[in-house]
Amino acid sequence: MAKDCSFDVVSEFDRQELVNAVDQVKRDVSSRFDLKDSGSTVELDADKTITITTSDDMKLRNIYDILQSKLVKRNLSIKILDPQPVENALGGNVRQVFKLKKGLNQELAKKIVADIKDTKKKVQASIQGDQVRVSGKDKDDLQDIIKLLRSNEDKYDYPLQFTNYR
Repeated sequence: MAKDCSFDVVSEFDRQELVNAVDQVKRDVSSRFDLKDSGSTVELDADKTITITTSDDMKLRNIYDILQSKLVKRNLSIKILDPQPVENALGGNVRQVFKLKKGLNQELAKKIVADIKDTKKKVQASIQGDQVRVSGKDKDDLQDIIKLLRSNEDKYDYPLQFTNYR
């Protein structure tokens, strides 16, 4: 009897790389001539949010651009950032919170399972908490599923990784 092969579809990020990227943004903000004395802060709150506080919208956009570039340089997808609306803070400042996306929500997991079933390949997809397990007898079918999910990644608006391939 042939052995089943499987892999997991997850949406995660490397916490240490995120911490390093935020630290680099803080260093850039404190040394850049246009942001140096603006009283701008960038804070990472318990792996759930990144908060940027600064004096005006222009500086907020500049810091956000720096954050995106640092994430990309550290091989983190900018899709992990979920920007919330800009709000007014104390002292005439503006603040923007970016929630961090980690794990697949139920709605997205169901969409991924439906897309896999629509391929008519001989694989099974099941939702296991915040990840999707895909299993089947043929490794080529599993590779085709990975290609399909990578090509649809823009539609999902979540960064996808494929782990535990065996």
